[in-house]
Amino acid sequence: MEYPSKLLTEIVNEIAKLPGIGKRTALRLALHLLKQPIEQSEDLSQAVINFRKGVKYCEICHNISDKPVCDICSDSSRRHQLVCVVEDVRDVMAIESTGEYRGVYHVLGGLISPIDGIGPSDLTIDKLMKRIENQHIDEVILALSATVDGDTTNFYLYRKITEFESFPKISTIARGIGVGEELEYADEVTLVRSIINRIPFEKSISRHK
Repeated sequence: MEYPSKLLTEIVNEIAKLPGIGKRTALRLALHLLKQPIEQSEDLSQAVINFRKGVKYCEICHNISDKPVCDICSDSSRRHQLVCVVEDVRDVMAIESTGEYRGVYHVLGGLISPIDGIGPSDLTIDKLMKRIENQHIDEVILALSATVDGDTTNFYLYRKITEFESFPKISTIARGIGVGEELEYADEVTLVRSIINRIPFEKSISRHK
């Protein structure tokens, strides 16, 4: 599609780089911005810049935060001996929205996926192992999506954790989450039940044999 302006072409191309947005949607968004007061575009631009420059990853759990240590990790009322391992920040938000979980988290930053060239060293697995080694942790909940990559990552983490001479209880969320379903899309009731009714990880392995 030919655009009547090089500047329009530029902004459409940039917006279309965002996930889930095609050229038609990008054009609609660009034309919407054009109709709004210039201040709105300036506020949007500044918010994006502030976000990219100011956002941090928590030094402990790797959740995004405005501070070196996130509010969850710095909350003394949380159960710091209970660590829920998730794929990314969206999963933290999904579980937190239930209001039922009072432990802390560890965000891997992805899943092991040989097809995509993502290995253990590309994730925060080593930092998770250091937490387990250096902190008093009673239980690790593996709350990863019920996909092939999720199961691969779960099994890898299980093998690594059980290498410790003394290791915490390892559980996984009950499969109220459908096989192949992404955690972030699960409804709150299903997610709550999956967390509460979590099972020892060993049992989840036997089910796949």
